Amino acid sequence: MTDRPSVLRVTEIGEPILHGPCRPATEQDFGSPELARLIDAMFATMYVADGAGLAANQVDVDLRLFVYDCPDDDGVRHTGHLLNPVIEPQTPGRRLIEEVEGCLSVPGANAELARPARVVARGFDQHGTPVTVEGTGYFARCLQHEADHLEGRLYVDRLGRRDRKDVLRQVEECRERVFAQRAEAAGRLDRTGTVAGCDLSCRCRRLDAPVS
Repeated sequence: MTDRPSVLRVTEIGEPILHGPCRPATEQDFGSPELARLIDAMFATMYVADGAGLAANQVDVDLRLFVYDCPDDDGVRHTGHLLNPVIEPQTPGRRLIEEVEGCLSVPGANAELARPARVVARGFDQHGTPVTVEGTGYFARCLQHEADHLEGRLYVDRLGRRDRKDVLRQVEECRERVFAQRAEAAGRLDRTGTVAGCDLSCRCRRLDAPVS
């Protein structure tokens, strides 16, 4: 990569693009320079915002695409992207894990939410090659969270009324601070799209970032 990738504006809860399903990628999208640039920009935006995943509608793009850089339960780092993802149906009696979840489009807020402990996601890479991704623990949560985004669903939509109200209160209190931190990180962005001093293969980036 010879040019600094773009850092895009992250859409916020309440914006229409976050609350409806995204369009599927087509043959015109796969392999295109525009798609490659979008994926680069989404990674840069995710790192600046200190996230573990980012969906296309979170950068105001109507496309069934998300990127991720997230550890699993064993501490193994998973980095990649998925187009037209489908989460395999869960079997009855599946194990759930209740943990704190956040979202870059719900800045500064988090809440506990139960999610299946293991998922399998199927989709395509940017060239149209089929991809299967299996996630456990936190990585499973990330895959489910991002797939939800592409259906127009935020994690707060899965909360009860009281918890949702608390999340919105947290946003009011934290929004300006979060945006200031992101602006500062954007200023440190280097030519490879990560925080200054790192390259794309770096493993020193925080891995406890909130799911986005």
